[in-house]
Amino acid sequence: MTPCSHHPTPPLSSFSFSRTETTADPLSLTPRPRSTFNPRPPPPPPTRLSCSTAHTPEMVKAIRVHELGGLEAMRWEEVEVGEPKDGEIRVKNTAVGVNFIDVYFRKGVYPATLPFTPGMEAVGVVTAVGPGLTGRKVGDVVAYAGKPMGSYAEEQILPANVVVPVPPSIDHRTAAAIMLKGMTVHVLVRRVFKVESGHTVLVHAAAGGVGSLLCQWANALGATVIGTVSSEEKAAHATQDGCHHVIMYTKEDVAARVKEITDGKGVNVVYDSVGKDTYRASLESLAPHGYLVSFGQSSGSPDISIGDLAPKSLFLTRPSMMHYTGTRDELLQSAGEVFSNVANGVLRIRVNHTYPLSEAARAHADLEARKTSGSILLIPDN
Repeated sequence: MTPCSHHPTPPLSSFSFSRTETTADPLSLTPRPRSTFNPRPPPPPPTRLSCSTAHTPEMVKAIRVHELGGLEAMRWEEVEVGEPKDGEIRVKNTAVGVNFIDVYFRKGVYPATLPFTPGMEAVGVVTAVGPGLTGRKVGDVVAYAGKPMGSYAEEQILPANVVVPVPPSIDHRTAAAIMLKGMTVHVLVRRVFKVESGHTVLVHAAAGGVGSLLCQWANALGATVIGTVSSEEKAAHATQDGCHHVIMYTKEDVAARVKEITDGKGVNVVYDSVGKDTYRASLESLAPHGYLVSFGQSSGSPDISIGDLAPKSLFLTRPSMMHYTGTRDELLQSAGEVFSNVANGVLRIRVNHTYPLSEAARAHADLEARKTSGSILLIPDN
């Protein structure tokens, strides 16, 4: 970095930080117009704070998305990071979780103001604390999952009330791999539909990051777990994670197999993160009064009609983990149950894939191609 002319480089305490990333209303996304003669301009120089006699901004590396689209939309750039303001902390990330919601934001399925830094899950070490803030100190190991978006970065500024302390017994990579997925599963099996002993549940994508944890937790609660997978390798993983019955959807009719397994009764709840490709099979697999919990749409949005629910008086819900962890107490309860279940062995996390943070596009490519199982992490290059 080159300091402003005629002024020495100031101490870190004189830096400031300005956040410009926001999340728009999901129903009001307006695609950004593209140039008709130069649709992919060269990467812009890093946006810097205006030079003044007070300070020179500190720069870190991050993945940035300037236009919605494919893998090429993800750029490795320098961005500013400054000192935290009231109620904020600065965190140096040590491990960053990759989730399918990151793909949705990159493609514009979920809207965000451009440009933005993707990522909604990370673990790191507190490097600075905003003025007057208590309860957090430099050196603390913390984790967060959800908003604000921006974890695909070496360092970031976070509101102190969105992070939770990581127990010393849990390493950084495990915590980063399980925060968002683990709290999602907590919401699914304890809040949205309370799984109990005697229930039968169907989990699509049972070997995925969320699916594997969902199978483990539902099994521990006493449910009979049926999981769908695409390959023999993933079937083995699903069995290890507590699936009593595994269906290879590439070779078998899912609804027919469910009816066979349940003696025609169907399941009490279907946890469906796939969407369009599994919607009909999910409906057909449910018992009367059953719950279809749609918490993702990796294959696209299903074509839903309210009449689909009438034949068996079914329930359909589309939950978001963030709506169930919106208060500080809810967040701490959810994260606490996840960490407790990791400590007592109920939840076992498999970090099967790690990538340098700078190669986040490769991680997205493998995730979209269904080449991954378990959890995916990005590790900061420095």
